Amino acid sequence: MSATTLIRIAPYHFIHVLDNNTNVQRVESGPQTFTRQEHEKVVSGPTPMIIVPPRHYCVVLDPFIREDEKTKKPALDQHGQVRIRHGDREIRFAEQWPDPFPLLPGESMDGPVTPLTVIAQDTALRLMAKRDFKDDDGKSYVAGDEWLFHGPATYYMRVEVEIKELVSATMILKDHALRIQARNRFVHNGVERKSGEECLVRKAGAFMPHVEEKVVAEVKPTYLLQTRALHLRATNPFTDVYGTPRKAGEEWLVTNAMSEIHLQDVHEEVVNANVSLTCLGKLQYCVVLDPVVGGKVQYGARELRKGECSFFLQPGESLDGGIKNVDVLGQEEALLLRAKEPFKDGSVQRNPGDQWMIQGPCDYIPPVEVEVVEKRVSIPLDENEGVYIRDNQTGKVAAISGRTYMLKAHEELYHKELSPEVEGLLRASNDDSKKKARDKTRVVDFRVPHNSAVQIYDYNKKKSRVVFGPALVMLDPDEQFTVLSLSGDKPKRPNVIKSLALSLGPDFMTDIVEVETADHARLRLQLSYNWQFELGGLSDAEKEKIFQVRDFVGDTCKAIGGRVRGAVATCNFDDFHKNSARIIRAAVFGLDERGKINDEFHFSSNHLSITNIDIQSVEPVDERTRESLQKSVQLAIEITTKKQERNARHAAQTIEQNARSKIEGQKIQNQTEAEEAKQALIQLQAESAAVASTGTAKAEAEAKAEYYEIESMSDVEQASLSVQASTIEAKASLEEEKATQDAQLQYENEIARLDLAKAQRLASIETNKFKALVDAISPATIQAIARAGPEMQAKLLKGLGLKGYLMTDGNSPINLFNAAKGMVSAGGMPGMSM
Repeated sequence: MSATTLIRIAPYHFIHVLDNNTNVQRVESGPQTFTRQEHEKVVSGPTPMIIVPPRHYCVVLDPFIREDEKTKKPALDQHGQVRIRHGDREIRFAEQWPDPFPLLPGESMDGPVTPLTVIAQDTALRLMAKRDFKDDDGKSYVAGDEWLFHGPATYYMRVEVEIKELVSATMILKDHALRIQARNRFVHNGVERKSGEECLVRKAGAFMPHVEEKVVAEVKPTYLLQTRALHLRATNPFTDVYGTPRKAGEEWLVTNAMSEIHLQDVHEEVVNANVSLTCLGKLQYCVVLDPVVGGKVQYGARELRKGECSFFLQPGESLDGGIKNVDVLGQEEALLLRAKEPFKDGSVQRNPGDQWMIQGPCDYIPPVEVEVVEKRVSIPLDENEGVYIRDNQTGKVAAISGRTYMLKAHEELYHKELSPEVEGLLRASNDDSKKKARDKTRVVDFRVPHNSAVQIYDYNKKKSRVVFGPALVMLDPDEQFTVLSLSGDKPKRPNVIKSLALSLGPDFMTDIVEVETADHARLRLQLSYNWQFELGGLSDAEKEKIFQVRDFVGDTCKAIGGRVRGAVATCNFDDFHKNSARIIRAAVFGLDERGKINDEFHFSSNHLSITNIDIQSVEPVDERTRESLQKSVQLAIEITTKKQERNARHAAQTIEQNARSKIEGQKIQNQTEAEEAKQALIQLQAESAAVASTGTAKAEAEAKAEYYEIESMSDVEQASLSVQASTIEAKASLEEEKATQDAQLQYENEIARLDLAKAQRLASIETNKFKALVDAISPATIQAIARAGPEMQAKLLKGLGLKGYLMTDGNSPINLFNAAKGMVSAGGMPGMSM
């Protein structure tokens, strides 16, 4: 018989055997040794049986049909084949299948053996029916139904039910809520809920949603302080938690007076979570736009609220310009007011556009019909200060100065404009600290310097006036300064100097004039003129003539230059070079009847007098003339210089000879003194050498004697220290050896004592162990264990249907019982024969 025909099936194992004659499979379970026939085939196995531990289950696909539920005997068809439920599943629990069982032909496992699902407290399983069925309580379910299996409990699987998910209860904290939404239409606790409908669960604790509900979010509380409110808007019509019906789109505030904590409802939308409390002080007020009166917004209305008070702005309300301070007016202050709407101010009827003023001292809060245009303060004005005022009713502009002035309701400050040129001249005339933008409402003032004059023109009266300094000029609204544009530079150019004040002199001006002599020598003269205006004894009308000549500098220089050129043209170069000053002065000032040069040159048109002329330089214009003049000047300078050099050289030589004689005499005297000092030095050196040699010899002898004495004493001390060191080392070595031996002896005694104690405790432990083992097993059990081997071998031979057998390698026999024992332990051996 072949080796593969004998299959040993261990306990709790099974195989599937196919009968090729009938084409039917059967199950063979262990423990047994199965002998396969020629017409049989082992399809699978040996395979361990299915063991379902307590509180476990397994899922079997295509389970067999039972004849009896108690015996679990399979039903067979007419061919002897096990009948199965094709496509079905069966869940087997440990309570119904406590013993291991094999899988019958056609059955298979759907996954491993699985522990039962334990549902904890505050958790549940969401289940769905996969097909119609009735549970153990007789409740019918239709495919697609869902429900919750709440804990704490153990859930036993059903083939008709599918686990969708594990649902945990949501913990609702104190003052919190849970927002839930209905997934489908259902009725719970007598209340019908529609699909998509949301609600709040406010009860604190663990909340398990219904199977048709889902948790949307956790609603956290909003803590309402006394200074903070919550602005809400209704998304759907509903009645809020405070019992007030709300319409869709309605907005309202929830304040601390209503509740300290607010939970947002599902039909509420937070517009502003931080509406601040508006607080008005004693001297504050505000204007509320679109105020809410009786719960309704008064669009377009305005409401004045005065302090002290505090309030929340209702939805739709806003502040016009924020919180404003009450205008506290002093004695010199006032408010300019304008009416925006018709109203009655006490006994006075005000119409839109009317303006009036409120004088201080007082506190003023404007009504909603009144607009504060500006706050005015009395303008204190010194005698030298002023402001321009324009009357809005007549249009007239006036200058007010020398008193404190408060603008009237129909007056305003007038801005007087000046040309940029005048602005620059005014800034230049002031100090550096005042060089800032001019206040155009202030009266324009100008300090006329001493011995100067300023011309001012009035465009309204069409006349001018002249002010002589020192004085302070203050312009009227229609007056302007006359800007002087004078010639400057050398030679003179027009419009170089700009000024408001005309200096009256005495002063000077310098000009360069080119002239040509009778012998055609061209010269460049630099002339300086002293001038002044002669105004003594003149009337005011005559004094104003000083401004008749627009550019008196240019005109004067032209007039003087013409006279000088005419006079120089009548004389040759040599005469002019020798008598230039007289020729020029005579040409400018003229000669009297006696031929004497006059003292001044007077211009009657503007009373200007030239009192003196200074010729600063005369230079030829022609290059060759300039070179000849320079050569003659250089030659004269050379002659003078050489003469001075010869005189200086002779004086220096005289001084040098005197100095040399003094130096030679001093040198001889110094040499004599040096020789005397050298002789004294040599004598002192000899004495010091003798003293040095004697001292050195004595010091060396004393040092050697002291050296030998110190050396001998150190040798004696070293020998003594060596003897002491040897003695100390010997004592230390002896003590160390003695201590080592004592420690070794103590260590060996301790080790011996510990070994003895260990041996005693081990012997006691072994004795107690053996005694306890014998007591635990009992003599009867030991006797049964001793007899178990032979009896087991006998049963094995009996099970094989053999009374004895022999295993041999062909040379020696083997004991039957020993062979059976080896067969049991090895599971069979090749070469076995019967």
